[in-house]
Amino acid sequence: MRILKWLLLKSFIRILLLCVAAFISIYLLIDFFEKIDNFIDHNATVWDYFIYLSNSIPAILVQILPLAILTTMVLTLGGLSRTNEITAMRSCGVSLWWIIQPLMSLALILSMLLLLLSEFVIPWNNQQLNYLLDVKLSKKKQVQLTRNEIWYRSNNRIISIAVANPQQQKLRGVTIFTFDDQQRIKKRQDTAIAKFDSGMWQIATLVEYIFDPKSGDIVKVNKRNHVALDLDRTPEDFSTQKDLNDELNYRQLSALVKKLEREGYDATHQRVDMHNRLAKPFTCLIMGFLGVPFALKRGRNSNIAMGVGISLGIGVTYFIIQSLVTAFGYANALPPVVAAWSANFIFLLLGVWLLLSVKE
Repeated sequence: MRILKWLLLKSFIRILLLCVAAFISIYLLIDFFEKIDNFIDHNATVWDYFIYLSNSIPAILVQILPLAILTTMVLTLGGLSRTNEITAMRSCGVSLWWIIQPLMSLALILSMLLLLLSEFVIPWNNQQLNYLLDVKLSKKKQVQLTRNEIWYRSNNRIISIAVANPQQQKLRGVTIFTFDDQQRIKKRQDTAIAKFDSGMWQIATLVEYIFDPKSGDIVKVNKRNHVALDLDRTPEDFSTQKDLNDELNYRQLSALVKKLEREGYDATHQRVDMHNRLAKPFTCLIMGFLGVPFALKRGRNSNIAMGVGISLGIGVTYFIIQSLVTAFGYANALPPVVAAWSANFIFLLLGVWLLLSVKE
C-alpha cells in the first residue's frame, strides 16, 4: 500500500511541477511584455530586471498554485481513470478516499506553505516591486508609506494622511504642519476628509492651530468651512496607496485595522484584505478537492485538453465569484469574513455534491 501511495504522489508531483512551471512562465511572459516599454524607456539595468523577476515569481506562485493543483488533480486522476487503474484499485477493496488521501494531504501542506509565504515573504516582494515599478522606473513622486499613514514634504509643509483612496479621489485623516524658515512649527491644520475636485482638495471643515514660533504654544484656534487646499499631489500620485495593503501581512493588517477604527476611520477595506490573507491559501485545498469529482466523472473520456479546459473554466469562475464577493465586502454589503471565505465555501459545497454523485 505504501508503494501505491508513493506512486500516486510521484505522478501528482511530476505533473504539478510541470503545471507550475508552465503557468508561471506564461504569466511572467505576458506581464513582462506589458511592462517592457517601461523598462526600456527608463534605461533599466540588468539588476532591475533581476529584481523584477526574483520578486515576481513568489507573488505569481501564490496566484497560480490553486489553479495548478486543480489542473494536476484532474490530469492525475483522469489519467488513472482513463487507463482503468482507478477501477482496478477499487476492485481490490481500495476506497476512493484512500486513493485521494495522499493527494489531499499534499494540497493541505501546500496551503500551509502559501500561508507562510503570504505572511513572511509576499509582502516584502510586493514592496520591492512597487518601489521598482512605481518609483524607480516610472519616476512618480514618492510618498513615504508606512504601515499606518502617508507622509511627505511640500516646501515648508509636512503632510500626513491616514488613508488615501485614489479611486474615490478622497483622503482621510489629513494633517498639515507648516514651518517657518527656522523650521519652527507655526501652524497645524486638521481635517477628517478631503475630496479632489476642480484641481484642488475640497475640505468641508478645517481646524487650524496657530503656534507661537518662539514658545511653541498654541495661541489661536480657527475653524473654517468649505476650504480649498493645494496639497501638491493629485489622486494619481497616491495610486501606490492602493497597493499598500499588499505590502502588509495578516498581523500588520490586524494592527492597522485596530488603529484606524480606534481613530474613527472606516477600516472595512483593510479588514476584508486581512481575512483574505487567511482564506486565499486554503484555495489550494478547495481546488484539489474540487478536481477529484471532475476527473472521475469523465472516466475513460478523460484527456489532457479536456482536463486543462475544465481547470481553466473552474479557475475563471472562482476568480469571478471571489472578485464579486470581495467587492461586496469593500462596499459593506457583506461582512468582511463572509466576503473573504464565501468563494471557498461555495466551491467546497460544489465539490462535496459532485463527489457524492460520483460515489453513487
